[in-house]
Amino acid sequence: MVTPRLLATLLLAALLLAPAPAALAQTPPPPKATKAAAKKAAPENPPVVKPTLAEVRYGPHERHVLDFWRATSATPTPLVFVIHGGGWQNGEKERVNKFVNVEGLLAQGISVVAINYRLIKHAEAEGITPPVKAPLHDAARALQFVRSQATAWNLDQSRIGAAGGSAGACSSLWLAFHDDLADPQSPDPIARESTRLFCAAVTGAQTTLDPAQMKTWTPNSKYGGHAFGLATFEQFLAARDRLQPLIAAYSPYHLVTKDDPAVYLIYGTPPALGRDEKDPTHTANFGVKLQEHCRANGVACELMYPGAKDVAHATAQDYLIAKLKSRAAK
Repeated sequence: MVTPRLLATLLLAALLLAPAPAALAQTPPPPKATKAAAKKAAPENPPVVKPTLAEVRYGPHERHVLDFWRATSATPTPLVFVIHGGGWQNGEKERVNKFVNVEGLLAQGISVVAINYRLIKHAEAEGITPPVKAPLHDAARALQFVRSQATAWNLDQSRIGAAGGSAGACSSLWLAFHDDLADPQSPDPIARESTRLFCAAVTGAQTTLDPAQMKTWTPNSKYGGHAFGLATFEQFLAARDRLQPLIAAYSPYHLVTKDDPAVYLIYGTPPALGRDEKDPTHTANFGVKLQEHCRANGVACELMYPGAKDVAHATAQDYLIAKLKSRAAK
């Protein structure tokens, strides 16, 4: 005979053994990370294999140091010379894998150098005019130092390509287009070395330091005044006529001549010439106008951005490998 007490016990057991509703039985999945959170979680300095030589000094300042990765080869190797970004105001050589993949280049028999250089604040403290002279000439000096080590480091001096992002890209283009800074008569053997490049492949480059050009290409431009010791873009634009000789000396666009090496430019968004841009400091408008100028002067310039036509190389890395491993003429 089933008593009320036994019936209650059986019902309780049934409830405990019954499968829970799906909504209660399953632990809800963790919320997906937002794009901003994922970006914040990304490492500032992507992992990179240990350098063959680290903290090699190329000058007297504490920032005059570089790292070198030697590719395995019985013959002298090409070299990628990496200049970090950061607006010439911050950044470090440890960010090298943001601009190239060191391991991938080594696997292709291409050695790598990544440099530090004096920043704008160091130039201002030393009274250097314009301040941008310090990071640009430091890059040139580092390149000369690397060439002076060609025998010891098993490098092919004739096949050196520069790479970098943002301000480092601008510095790379300045080196690519500038006349050779070598001084054959210098008592300093490093100063006798060439500063010329075989090619350059850069990301998000500012291709001009002329504020009037920037304003015409991208109306909401705001970059560059600090390079000439000015606090705002408005001050930069107002001083443009007075600064013209310096702009001509330090703006990559103004240095292009027919004997310059081939360059590759890559940007994250398509151009929008004459319109405000979400990121005017890294707009592909810079690339469009430099490509036009290079073509007018007989200099090869490949431009990559989403939707770009007639592009042979998907990335700066691809371009550097193809160019540096080719014996074809520039």
